[in-house]
Amino acid sequence: MNTNNKLSPTRNFSGNLADNNEEPYPSLSDYHDYEPNLEFDDSELHQSPDIVVQTAELIQMESNGINSPIPDFTDDNFEDELADPSEENLDSLVYSPSYPEVDDSPTRKFSEIDKHKIVDVKGDDSAGRKIIVVYAHRLPPIAEINHSLFLNYLTHTLDQYVEQDYSLVYFHYGLSSKNKPSLRWLVQAYKAFDRKYKKNLKALYLVHPTGFLKFVSQIFRPLISAKFGKKINYINTLKELNEHISLEKLDIPEEVIEHDRKLGGSVTPTTDASFQPASPLQQFGVTLQFIKDNYNVVIPPVVKQCVEYLDQPDALETEGIFRRSANTLKIRQLKEAANQGETLTFADAHEAAVLLKTFLRELKEPLLTYELYDEIIQFQTWEKDQQLRQVSILVMEKLPVDNYQILKYIISFLSRVMERADLNKMNAQNLAVVFGPNLVWSEIESMSLVAIGPINMFTQFLLQHCNAIFMI
Repeated sequence: MNTNNKLSPTRNFSGNLADNNEEPYPSLSDYHDYEPNLEFDDSELHQSPDIVVQTAELIQMESNGINSPIPDFTDDNFEDELADPSEENLDSLVYSPSYPEVDDSPTRKFSEIDKHKIVDVKGDDSAGRKIIVVYAHRLPPIAEINHSLFLNYLTHTLDQYVEQDYSLVYFHYGLSSKNKPSLRWLVQAYKAFDRKYKKNLKALYLVHPTGFLKFVSQIFRPLISAKFGKKINYINTLKELNEHISLEKLDIPEEVIEHDRKLGGSVTPTTDASFQPASPLQQFGVTLQFIKDNYNVVIPPVVKQCVEYLDQPDALETEGIFRRSANTLKIRQLKEAANQGETLTFADAHEAAVLLKTFLRELKEPLLTYELYDEIIQFQTWEKDQQLRQVSILVMEKLPVDNYQILKYIISFLSRVMERADLNKMNAQNLAVVFGPNLVWSEIESMSLVAIGPINMFTQFLLQHCNAIFMI
């Protein structure tokens, strides 16, 4: 896939053109006393009064058991069918402090939601941000899902990633009157996703939007800050999405691909089975054996250069290291330089951190290998007093020798990152969330939330017991 194409600007929620090559948000390390801006702008509560009251009517109708006046999500005549409720309804239904709380259901019940595969986590994007994907077509009929539990499930999923930069992709195809959540639920969801979820969300992509989705975005505008609105981008085709996130990373369902074709889309995601390295010096997207054969080293040069840069005191003490994203264009340039065997020059710790994660994520086979995947996702079933022994056997006896040496090199470095956790805020749990999905994944299945839990716990255990496992 050609990653050298210049990214085209995308029209965001606020109507402005978003420059994809702009510098990322300031890293936490840029300031000694970092005071982030509030996401919510009170002045916005006074705009678009007609749309505000329309929101109240839709919510009121649904709460009374009346079907939405919008029969088809592709219709564009929504406003003409809406009456004029009073402004007072909005205050009582939307901004009331007594609005129903989210049901606090036990985590074990999430399996009932997870089986539908509505939400996926797809590794990192080109800027080093976790990608969380939501598929509307996988929402079951309203009678078959507890939407309050689903909301808990969404917050539980995001809780694992909100402390680092992340992107959210929503595929709107397949939402219909049979499975759409109520507007009352949408308001409740927006209230549940408070500032901690919004501040590190760097991009929200709404793919295949209909007129209805754009209309709902408008009626929610009084609830959304201008700053957050700039993160929302309408994506009409998969080809357009591919300019921001490689389609190969998303493992897009066939139903969505077919819908894109019907809309005139021309891009079909392909596998890289026939991929051939551009040169003998290539390091990204190849096997570890390929790098060893051509560079005559076990530790890939790009890994060594990233670690050596990050191992410096100033870098190790950078707050938010491995959590923050980096400039997409600069990461692309660094990858190109690494693929030519050049010595890399980093502007800051975030560039080196993102490049290291990107290298691991783009390996042809994960560092912990496909073969060990099934054992690793069973980690939570192992007896506590047997975990250290089993992990040691898995890493020292079942992992190929070169993979072991590279893993030891990286884990040894991460142990030094943890030693500065009071300054960089990266403890074993935080590092596991960042590195787990980049160390192991399945050869035949896309990454699921069910698998991510044990993978992260395995990685956390690896970090916490690195001295015993690797004799560091």
